[in-house]
Amino acid sequence: MAKQKTAYVCSSCGYDSPKWIGRCPSCGEWNTFKEVKLGTTGKVTDTPSLGAGKGEASPLLTLSSIPTTDDPRIDLRDPELNRVLGGGLVQGSLTLLGGEPGIGKSTLILQTVLHLPHLNVLYVSGEESAHQLKLRADRLVASGRYPKGEGQKEGAGDSLKVACESMIETIFQHIEATHPDLVVIDSIQTIATENVESSPGSVSQIRECAALLLKFAKETGIPVILIGHITKDGTIAGPKILEHMVDTVLQFEGDQHYMYRIVRAIKNRFGSTAELAIYEMLSSGLRPVSNPSELLLSDLNQSEGLSGVAIACAIEGVRPLLIETQALVSTAAYGTPQRSATGFDTRRLNMLLAVLEKRVGFKLAQKDVYLNIAGGIRVTDPATDLSVIAAVLSSNVDVPIDRTTCLCGEVGLSGEIRPVSRILQRISEAEKLGFKQILIPKANYSSLSGSFPAGSSAVTITPVAKVEEALRKLLG
Repeated sequence: MAKQKTAYVCSSCGYDSPKWIGRCPSCGEWNTFKEVKLGTTGKVTDTPSLGAGKGEASPLLTLSSIPTTDDPRIDLRDPELNRVLGGGLVQGSLTLLGGEPGIGKSTLILQTVLHLPHLNVLYVSGEESAHQLKLRADRLVASGRYPKGEGQKEGAGDSLKVACESMIETIFQHIEATHPDLVVIDSIQTIATENVESSPGSVSQIRECAALLLKFAKETGIPVILIGHITKDGTIAGPKILEHMVDTVLQFEGDQHYMYRIVRAIKNRFGSTAELAIYEMLSSGLRPVSNPSELLLSDLNQSEGLSGVAIACAIEGVRPLLIETQALVSTAAYGTPQRSATGFDTRRLNMLLAVLEKRVGFKLAQKDVYLNIAGGIRVTDPATDLSVIAAVLSSNVDVPIDRTTCLCGEVGLSGEIRPVSRILQRISEAEKLGFKQILIPKANYSSLSGSFPAGSSAVTITPVAKVEEALRKLLG
């Protein structure tokens, strides 16, 4: 009897090793190697339907002889999702949508394919039954945002084929029988192949099934969308293993206790990774948000006259967002001061507090500082530094900041306010939402060079060079 071969694979980056290693030499993570059974031959055979085992080599081509055609992208009828993908879904592409369980990945994909009655879509579900999918689709159609189509009484979905399967060989049989224009796999953790001797969801099963789907997409030109689950600490291997194999990686993030969801492009071979899509979770599904600033500032009038609130003009991707920064400073009750941040990097908060104490002279060593980005979103733009410092100091001295003023600027360790990118977009967004004043870095003001002549803008542009200068203009 042939001996079964094994290997060890890093669950974080997919690095292979013939023996167990404590620290991965590729990504540097500790204790991430998992034992994988390779079978008796040490490799996995392909499915016969994909033409494996023929031994035919692809012809060699020169770069100039390769024909270039501008194939039209598939319009998903969702402006937010189209923007993240770079203008639509590319034919023959493999797209991975990853996110935490229960955040709404299946709902997003199902409501997207319901918008495509002109396409023959195959939806493969390894988690839900056909009855459960039907109930969810009826709820989405009942919202009134999805057309029923001509001659349909029950609702949209005649072009949507549903298969509740978990074996990849059976899935390819359904594909050959239906000839779909789009294939959706929900989720990749539940799919398995008979050629790998391990349970579904393991590293080897996920990798081999994804490799078969990738080969199918490239050979046939049919796009495939994979849905993958990932926990907060990234312990599930699926999406992390597949990031280097797929063409596009979309990360679906957001707090389940808030209504907003964000789709970011982590990797995109056919577009920019600077785009993001914002959705609002409703009982009827996910609603695309075209102007998220108005929603994030909808309750701003309720905090009129309250200290510790500042408005930041941030850029997420290429879209300007006006977000509310909330801070609370109180005396440390247990001796050791607490530092907590929601939606903001805690290490950067500690750095800004050190700048505030060293350069401005406010002693916060014995104070608890709590920071919150309203709306449940997470921002990474360094231009929010100035609003964070302003909100902290406003709470410390208990003096409110004018609600018609917004701020943008990166704070350096010397207390200087460094320039930020896309300053014209930030000013235009503040003007569109009715703000009267915006504080910007002095270096950005000198580079405007007449873009906003005197009297042409409804918002007053105030340049600041130091943190103390900005705080004097805000708090007097």
